Amino acid sequence: QAPTFKKKKKKKKKKSKPQNTNTNMLIVVESGSTKADWMILHNGSETISNTKGFNPYFHSKSDILEALKANDVLDAVKDDVQQLHFYGAGCSSPELNAIIESGLSPFFRNAIITVDHDLNASAFACYNGEPEIACILGTGSNSCFYDGESVREEVPALGHLLGDEGSGNYFGKRMLADYLYKRFPRPMHDTFEDMGLTKASIVERVYQKPDANVFIASLMPVLIDNKDLPYSQKLIRKGFQEFIDVHVKCFEEYKTCEVNFVGSISDLLQEELHAVCKDNGIRIGRIVRRPLQNLVNYHVKLLEKA
Repeated sequence: QAPTFKKKKKKKKKKSKPQNTNTNMLIVVESGSTKADWMILHNGSETISNTKGFNPYFHSKSDILEALKANDVLDAVKDDVQQLHFYGAGCSSPELNAIIESGLSPFFRNAIITVDHDLNASAFACYNGEPEIACILGTGSNSCFYDGESVREEVPALGHLLGDEGSGNYFGKRMLADYLYKRFPRPMHDTFEDMGLTKASIVERVYQKPDANVFIASLMPVLIDNKDLPYSQKLIRKGFQEFIDVHVKCFEEYKTCEVNFVGSISDLLQEELHAVCKDNGIRIGRIVRRPLQNLVNYHVKLLEKA
């Protein structure tokens, strides 16, 4: 009799679940008053896009929606986004945050949206495990203390009319005034004239048209290009000293912890910033021109812990 053999049962292969290409899409936004940087994270890939900055003091729901609809990159992924974290200038209260969310939510209909202050973004982006004073020097200015658990403010940011010491708004206002008062260095005066700036056009842009703060700060390249002039050096150092007096020395920890900076002004004028901080016994840690990547890393770590 021929031997019989039992047939080996074939192990069933576990079917791999098809990847849903529309999952795990996260957007992190860092918005100043001038420009917003958007990072789209999806299945390990990163895509960067930009829009105008959204500030609840100056922009409405319709302004935000109009800008979003004009962006092809964001329009292509809007229905796939599951989480959106927006950090913005002026987003300092639930009422102000609601203005930004009212423009984001109709566009990103399927996303869970959080709106937070750009001050928190600067704290998270600069934090290296030790208590810090995190400062913003961009279109506007602000500061906070962060110990890894909570963000603490000592003085408010008063905006481009009453505050913004050491920012693009601060320097832009003084340049405009000195230009009209005929106290401007000749090279800078000629540049303003070539830009077509007159008393009438300046008054219109500052007092009658929207986004006056963005216009004022947009004049910063003239100061940067002429920063070695005695006029410029005096103005820059005065602006940074005012910022330190108001927004850094208000924290009792300023002598013992690192002071970190976020924003274009701190980056483009870091030589002068270092000098003024040294004169005041302040130890600078990081200077981060665009904190978006650091913010993304922060949120990715949070997702990994979840």
